[in-house]
Amino acid sequence: MSEPQVLPELFWHPPLALPPGVHLCQTLRGGEGWGFNLATHVGAPANAVANHRARLLSAQPGLRQIQWLTQVHGTQVVQAPASARVEADALWTSHDGVACAVMTADCLPVLLWSDDGTVVAAAHAGWRGLVAGVLEATVSQLPLPPQRLSAWLGPRIGPSAFEVGPEVRAAFVAVDAGAAAAFKPSWRAGHHLADLAELARQRLTGLGIADIRDSGACTVTDASRWFSFRRDGRCGRMASLIWRTAAP
Repeated sequence: MSEPQVLPELFWHPPLALPPGVHLCQTLRGGEGWGFNLATHVGAPANAVANHRARLLSAQPGLRQIQWLTQVHGTQVVQAPASARVEADALWTSHDGVACAVMTADCLPVLLWSDDGTVVAAAHAGWRGLVAGVLEATVSQLPLPPQRLSAWLGPRIGPSAFEVGPEVRAAFVAVDAGAAAAFKPSWRAGHHLADLAELARQRLTGLGIADIRDSGACTVTDASRWFSFRRDGRCGRMASLIWRTAAP
C-alpha cells in the first residue's frame, strides 16, 4: 500500500491577538518550483496563478475580494477597492470583506490595523520603498491617529542574509542618522548587512506606533516555507493579506 500523499501547507494564520472582525493571512511557498505562486509577472503559467488566487480567496473567512497591486517599489497608496491594475505599493480599506494584499519574495510586508478593527492596511516595504517613505505615506492616508494602530512585520530577507552596498546605508542615514544602528559591517569591504525589519520598526516607532509584532521569519534561510529572490533568482511570490469583516 502506498503512503498517503502529504499536501504542502499553503496558508499561515499567525497567532496574533487581533480586534474582533480583523483577519490576517500569510501564504507559504507551497512546494518546489513555482509552488503556490500568486504573481502574474514572474513567468509562471497564467492559469495556475488564477487558480491559486481563486483558492486563496475561497479559503479565507468572510473574504469576497482581494485587492492586488502592480508594485513598483514606490510610495503610492490607494484605498481599496480600486481598479484591478493600479500601480501602488500600499493600500488601505474600511470595507468589509476586501483584503489588502501585497506580494513579496524578500521585501518586507507590513500589515496594519486599528485598535477598533475599522481600518486595515498593507504596505510593500523593500529597502527602496522604506527609505522613500512608504510607511509614512501609508499611515498619513489613514483616517485615525498612528497611536491607534498596530503593525505586523511579515517574512523578509533577514539581517544575516541581506548584504547591501554603501549607497543603501548612506540613503537611510541621510534621512535619519539613527538608521545606522540597523547596519553591521559585512564580509566584503564597504558593504553592510542590513536589518530590514529594524529599519521598518524605526520608521513605525517614529510615527507613534508602539504595538509592533514581528514574525521573525527570514525568507532566505527557510527554503521550505518561503520564496526568496535573493536565494533563487527566478521564483514565485507570496502574499500577505489583511481584511475586516463585520465584528460579531
